[in-house]
Amino acid sequence: METTIGNAADTRTGAWLLLGIAIACEIGGAIGLRFSAAFSAPLPTAIALAAFCLALFLVSKVMQHLPVSIAYPVWAGGGTAGVALIGVLALGESVSALKAVGVVLIMLGVVLVNTVSEKRSGC
Repeated sequence: METTIGNAADTRTGAWLLLGIAIACEIGGAIGLRFSAAFSAPLPTAIALAAFCLALFLVSKVMQHLPVSIAYPVWAGGGTAGVALIGVLALGESVSALKAVGVVLIMLGVVLVNTVSEKRSGC
């Protein structure tokens, strides 16, 4: 698996793909925490921990090829926005105008950071 992940991150496109997978893992970890009952439910706890570990591993690989000033904000912002959206859309959490504006601002911030950052790989 290491060779495959290493090869995927060797290109800028591959690094972005791994970053997307890392975001999905972070979202999965957060949703797993929601169902872990404070770590007393074994399966959701194991899923959450495994997803977070995989997310950290993948984002660490990504940071070898994309600047940390891009990779980390995209990862953190994407995960935050994704968890908020799933909370509202799938878990029935309430949404207010301020919550919606906050999620939109997170996404706009990620886009802005990407737009104004250097277009080269490496940290």
